[in-house]
Amino acid sequence: MSLNNHRKILLTGAAGGLGLALRQRLKANCDVLRLSDRVSFGDAGPKEEVVLADLADAEAVSNMVRGVDAIVHLGGISVEGPFAPILQANIIGVYNLYEAARLHGVKRVVFASSNHVNGFYRQSETITADRPARPDGLYGVSKAFGEDLSRFYFDRYGIETACVRIGSSFPEPKDRRMLATWLSFDDLHRLITACLSTPVLGHTIVFGMSDNAVTWWDNAQAKHVGYVPQDSSDVFRDAVYARTSPPDLTDPAVQFQGGAFVRTGPFT
Repeated sequence: MSLNNHRKILLTGAAGGLGLALRQRLKANCDVLRLSDRVSFGDAGPKEEVVLADLADAEAVSNMVRGVDAIVHLGGISVEGPFAPILQANIIGVYNLYEAARLHGVKRVVFASSNHVNGFYRQSETITADRPARPDGLYGVSKAFGEDLSRFYFDRYGIETACVRIGSSFPEPKDRRMLATWLSFDDLHRLITACLSTPVLGHTIVFGMSDNAVTWWDNAQAKHVGYVPQDSSDVFRDAVYARTSPPDLTDPAVQFQGGAFVRTGPFT
């Protein structure tokens, strides 16, 4: 079920994979969906506005945010890589976004954080949202910064944020790791809907996962959000096992929750 309790929602990163998956779904949550990315991705459709903006450009971000009453922030770099682009898009960019939200009176944000904030916990552990961050790379560090920045803007300015530590959101799990981290597109929309519509959000960290039998994350501290996943990676388990080799337990990508991210880089 989608609840339309917002006049205008801004979706950043609209040209990315998850942005494309959410574009039609999120229109059920608002009267108008404003779509933004740094590159052109086509004309606006029914119930849509399109605003191009580079997250590192504070003035462009301010114009992008003006007039909306909630933000779903997927924009930025979503993979591990050199620090300079991550700094511009994910650190300076998220600061520009929250400053614009403060200036224009936006009081609710859904921030696409990442499971890579906690990538150096072991796959043999089950963690809760209050465990310290253990990023598995510079990308994870940038998302940990975003979580801390959003908490500051909640404590000082009252901007409520759901930091959604997205697992692996694809049409289906690609490998054995994703049996634990998989988040269906429909469950991603259900989660965002819950974050947008719960009466009191506060500052909340919630793990973005479907109802998978195997999981490393415990969402007990986000019960007030009201997210109830309806999909599960379990239906893909036999197919994933059939096409993949048994895990090498000496491989850091198998030992740690971040998978291959724990051994990516350094970048020169």
